Amino acid sequence: MTEPLISVIIPAYNAAGFMGETLDSVFAQTFTNYEVIVINDGSPDTEQLEHVLQRYPSNLRYIKQENQGAAAARNTGLRAAKGEFVAFLDADDTWLPEFLEKQLALIKSSGADLVFADALFSGDSLLDGRTFMQLDPPRGEVTSANLLAVKVTVLTSTVLARKAPILDVGLFDVSMRRGHDFDLWFRLAKAGARFAFTREVLGHHRIVESGLSGGTISQLKRTLSVLEAIKARANLTGAEEAALQCNMTRTLRQLALENGKEKLLGRDFPAALQSFNEARKFRHSWKLVFVCLALRIAPDTLRRIYTRREMAPAKSA
Repeated sequence: MTEPLISVIIPAYNAAGFMGETLDSVFAQTFTNYEVIVINDGSPDTEQLEHVLQRYPSNLRYIKQENQGAAAARNTGLRAAKGEFVAFLDADDTWLPEFLEKQLALIKSSGADLVFADALFSGDSLLDGRTFMQLDPPRGEVTSANLLAVKVTVLTSTVLARKAPILDVGLFDVSMRRGHDFDLWFRLAKAGARFAFTREVLGHHRIVESGLSGGTISQLKRTLSVLEAIKARANLTGAEEAALQCNMTRTLRQLALENGKEKLLGRDFPAALQSFNEARKFRHSWKLVFVCLALRIAPDTLRRIYTRREMAPAKSA
């Protein structure tokens, strides 16, 4: 049999509830020369997951492994992949029917090693109905420095890439439980890989938020851990170092702000004041001056005002 041109790699962990919709979107593709590899990363819902997988055709390959994290699961898929190209899809995301066809055409016409697209947010989120690039539009070419400066952001579930360059740079870093995808895009760009993107919406990205502040704090901490890991390699250019430092400063300030909001809601006013004062060290803001003053003289009033806003995302302080 002819080898598939594209290998679709889907790591699965507690994903049985979404997997059917995800796979339906893959098997509805207008381009059909592909294989699907589902990697069960020690998922506790294995029985339900395997029941879902029974409905799908023979070009779905199923691999089970002990839980090692998404990076290791994706690496397992990469090592098993027969295709010249690989596409990464999260188990709760979906593609539009022409995703593979259009992304393959883009990667061939551009001569790129990796292409990505826009996607529509859906799910339990204030972002529902907006698109990834509306919120975070690309500003410039995809370079290692621009990735570090967050001028360009790559959404993993819209990526189609040549497999060989990913193997050449060492696959995903399994020591990173989260943020390993950003780290790979950075290493690819630093190694000279060529990127291209389309602003066309070609997928849907599901967001599940159990808590606005807690989720944001967790994400910011993950960002810091990835930046610290990249910095520790000590092989950054001057432009990369400057971009990383700018990103780290921005992230530390935002983390201090989010910690302050969490402490304010929890009535830990001294800790909230400490966090907001920490945020002020990164950039002066009259708004934060007022917040810190209110925490000293009328903290309960400040908390009521903030709660009335229903924890809507604040404007830049």
